[in-house]
Amino acid sequence: MASRANHLVLLGCGLLCTAALLCTQMIGSCAAQGGASQQPASVAAVPGPAAVSNFPIASDARLAGDARQTRFILDLDKPVQFRAFALADPYRVVVDLPQVSFNLPAGIGAGGRGLVKAFRYGLVMPGGSRIVFDLTGPTKIAKSYVLEAANGQPPRLVLEFEQVDRTAFVQSLPPESRPELRPAIAEANAAAQPDSSIAQPPQAADKRPVIVIDPGHGGVDNGTQAGGGDIMEKNLVLTFGLALRDRIEKSGKYRVVMTRTDDTFIPLGDRVKVARNEAAALFVSIHADALPRGEGDAHGATIYTLSDKASDSEAERLADTENKSDAIGGVNLVDEPTEVADILIDLVQRETKTFSNRFARILMSEMKNSVRMHKHPLKSAGFRVLKAPDVPSVLVELGYVSNKGDLELLVSENWRNKTVGAMAQAIDAFLAKRLATAGPAK
Repeated sequence: MASRANHLVLLGCGLLCTAALLCTQMIGSCAAQGGASQQPASVAAVPGPAAVSNFPIASDARLAGDARQTRFILDLDKPVQFRAFALADPYRVVVDLPQVSFNLPAGIGAGGRGLVKAFRYGLVMPGGSRIVFDLTGPTKIAKSYVLEAANGQPPRLVLEFEQVDRTAFVQSLPPESRPELRPAIAEANAAAQPDSSIAQPPQAADKRPVIVIDPGHGGVDNGTQAGGGDIMEKNLVLTFGLALRDRIEKSGKYRVVMTRTDDTFIPLGDRVKVARNEAAALFVSIHADALPRGEGDAHGATIYTLSDKASDSEAERLADTENKSDAIGGVNLVDEPTEVADILIDLVQRETKTFSNRFARILMSEMKNSVRMHKHPLKSAGFRVLKAPDVPSVLVELGYVSNKGDLELLVSENWRNKTVGAMAQAIDAFLAKRLATAGPAK
């Protein structure tokens, strides 16, 4: 019996030692895995981490040269294919790339050199990125190429710009981008393309009123910035827009359509088309303003409706800034003349303006009880994104990122929840009254 007991004791000790050894190995393995997972922290912050690891990574960018010849260099971790082209009025060069993870230093591109005033970059569509250069004048792309990794240098995308006169610049553009040919091309396109609203009958499956939420900017268009470029309007308004969508959908009474749900650039005309194609009952565009340095200080939320004449100089300045979004994104505005002409003609429909103004007043009444408002909270200006002729539309500036107090609120989840709640109540009050008087949905 004693020998058997000793045998069991020895066996138990052996098992304990084996278990301890296995635990030590598991802990070491977990620690090693934990250390490895912490390496790509900046990549993990980007949506879709599983897919992001396969995207090319841009790690640095720089400009060199003078006002006659300027070179742009982008450091990458792998070679990419690209397309580069120039646009006029304003002078720009656009580079389209496959989707790239831009891990560039904060604030890069805000300043220029030589022929380049500034440049911006970002996602322009799922799977596609874009770099847009603002130029000092007419400039041609003398050379554009990708260098393979060599001599300790990473793969690099290189663009070489050269100064030219206006005539040479225009003649170098493709026909669809030449200013003097745009009206004729637009007319030909309009004659050749059938009316999409007729070709596509409305879906009858879901008859709930549609609310379109439009987070401004996105992708290559950052909007206003603060905190040395770390806080961008496009991110603030997207977060707010998604929260507003979730709050509205909880009631189950409305169908919500977003113009964008990620960091993608959407042209202004396409935002308007979303509202019209969906036969939306309401269009709400979300933004955050900033006053240029030296123009004083302002704070609080402002609600804008469409008007041919701006209500004040600040409204006119903001509309001019927001209406340049397509130029910022490097959009080729070939189809713009016909679209704008169509919209301007339809603006005679005063009923839509009346509904827009009514909603703006309801929204102000709800927001002022819980949100810091501008001293003149209701304004009007010629915002292109509000020009859907048959959809009541407003543009809400949540606050000023140039104001310290507003910026603290804009990044606050508690403030966002209160503001989203106020806006959801205003939307419900407006649509409940309108639907009660309008009868069946259109």
